[in-house]
Amino acid sequence: MLKNVLLAEDYENTSLTIRKTLANFGIAATDEAHHIEDALVKIAERVEEDPYDLLITDLSLREEGQIQKTGGGQGLIAAARQIQPDLKVLVFSRESKAAVIEKLFNDLNVDGYVRRGHNDTHELRLALENIARNRRYFPPELRLMIKQKNTYDFTEFDILIVLLLSQGMRQKDIPNYLKENLITPSGLSSVEKRLRRMKEALGFSKNEQLVAFCKDMGII
Repeated sequence: MLKNVLLAEDYENTSLTIRKTLANFGIAATDEAHHIEDALVKIAERVEEDPYDLLITDLSLREEGQIQKTGGGQGLIAAARQIQPDLKVLVFSRESKAAVIEKLFNDLNVDGYVRRGHNDTHELRLALENIARNRRYFPPELRLMIKQKNTYDFTEFDILIVLLLSQGMRQKDIPNYLKENLITPSGLSSVEKRLRRMKEALGFSKNEQLVAFCKDMGII
C-alpha cells in the first residue's frame, strides 16, 4: 500500500504529470521537494511518526546551492536510505544508458525505473502497481538491452575498436593506431574479425549500430 509519497522534481510540467498519475492511482496527498536538501529535510521530519512510503526522484535533481555535493538524484537516494532504510524509491528520468540504470538496481537497490518519454504515464502506472505489491519494476525494453549486452563478453580490445570508431576513426585506419601504440593484434584482418564477431553476436549489420548500442549500454 502506497499512501505517503514524496516527489522530488524541479520541473513543473513533469511534476504535474506525475501528480496526476498518482491521483489516478488513488494517491491524492503528495508532498513535493524541488531540490535535494529540501527532500532530505522532509524525509527526516517524518521518519519517526508518519514516514513516506515512496520517494519519486529524477537523477538530475538539483541542489539548493550552485555546487553539487551529493551527486544529484543518486546521492539523494543514498542519503535518503541512510535516514529511512526501508524507503521505496522510484526513479523517473531521461537516462537511457542501461549500465547506469542497471547500477541503480544493483548498487542503490531502487524499486523501479521509468524513462521519461513516449508512454511514460502508462509506465508510471505499471511501476506504481508493482511497487505497491512489493515488486521491483524494471522496464521490458531495458531488460532486453541488458540481456543483449550479456550475450557478448566485450574484451578490452573490442571496446578500444568501438571507441575509436565512435571518435570518428575509419576502420581502415585503426591498424595504424594499434601499431603506433604497440597494441596487438594490429592487423586489419584482426580488426575486421572482432567487428564481425561483435555484430553477429548482437544482431547488427553496420558499425554505426554497434557504436550506438555500446554508447546506450555505457560500454564506451
